[in-house]
Amino acid sequence: MKNEVQIIAPAGSYESLTAAMQGGASAVYFGVEHLNMRSRAANRFVLDELPEITNSCRENGVKAYLTLNAVLYNQDLALMRRICDAALEAGVDAIIASDHAVMGYCRQIGMPLHISTQANVSNIESLRFYSVFADAVVLARELSLNQVQEIVRQIKKQEIRGPSGELVQVEIFVHGALCMAISGKCYLSLHAHNASANRGSCFQNCRRAYQVRDLEQGDEWIIENEYIMSPKDLCTIDFIDKIIESGVTLLKIEGRGRAPEYVKTVTQCYREAVDSYLNGSFTPESVAGWKQRLETVYNRGFWDGYYMGKKLGEWAESPDSSATHKKVYIGKCVKYFDKIEVAEFIMESYGLKTGDEILITGNKTGVIQDLVKELRVDGDVRPEATKGDRITLPLLEKIRPSDKLYKLVKAGA
Repeated sequence: MKNEVQIIAPAGSYESLTAAMQGGASAVYFGVEHLNMRSRAANRFVLDELPEITNSCRENGVKAYLTLNAVLYNQDLALMRRICDAALEAGVDAIIASDHAVMGYCRQIGMPLHISTQANVSNIESLRFYSVFADAVVLARELSLNQVQEIVRQIKKQEIRGPSGELVQVEIFVHGALCMAISGKCYLSLHAHNASANRGSCFQNCRRAYQVRDLEQGDEWIIENEYIMSPKDLCTIDFIDKIIESGVTLLKIEGRGRAPEYVKTVTQCYREAVDSYLNGSFTPESVAGWKQRLETVYNRGFWDGYYMGKKLGEWAESPDSSATHKKVYIGKCVKYFDKIEVAEFIMESYGLKTGDEILITGNKTGVIQDLVKELRVDGDVRPEATKGDRITLPLLEKIRPSDKLYKLVKAGA
């Protein structure tokens, strides 16, 4: 059962790709070029990097899913075909798409396909239609868990199979940002900025504060305490047991535009939660611990989404992150001394002292979190260091030149 429940993590950069693997992801999803829904928010990869990405995934036993889920125009079709051809050649495990042009071409060349949530699949007949093209379907985000469970039951009862001959797998989002629009199909950015969110260019107009004006009398109100078009982030860690029991096998984390420490922390928590349920150690106390860890990284506050039957959203109270911790940039790595397990840094800003919690990120390093146990400035042991100092820190995990060093502090500190 453990191998059947996949944690699918976002990878918007090489740092996040490595962080997802460190967190225990079963698979990662990423975009190349601009034909995906996060082309503006993430540090997108380019086509030539596909072999490197898939090789890294293969070496770590992780599946690679490529998002190609933007709305396509005629001028995009040639690039779409090049991406699909390159993905097939590089050994990408599946393409995630919502446009029928991608579905048709993937079927033509024999490229495995997953249906994106942008297709808004909400019933068994829609799923049956897409099973001609795909072995997995990401359901609409607005369904209740009872509706999800019934779709899974009908797949088994009716033996609905994909091109591989296996029963179609159901995938749902379990954590991360939600959009006010149905399954992410939004037109606010297009109207306001002539930049379509459905082509990866969302300006996040919904995350702003708005003032309501009565056009007849001229009265104006500011909606207090809530950003009425900006939902809180989805968090299902409390009822991940019910999700697994529903028969869903693919659990997706949103966040290709978020930092690598977010990817690692969230992936790790959900991996632990799934494993805990499967080995019988899932308890309210463990859930509270995972929730506390999830709160340390970027979030807009948490709610259950629509899975538990709610009809209305819960709205964010701030345009900013509600994370309990934030990172402060300190400097870059100059060298790592393997034999003595010491890292050397140039401090470019702020200060650092013994006992501080630090975060180090890099393309191949991913995310390393540690405490400053000993700090040396120009070889001498010091209690603290300041901007401009050249410092060394004992560090058991290997890092690389140009990796970034941050200090973790409590939000508001």
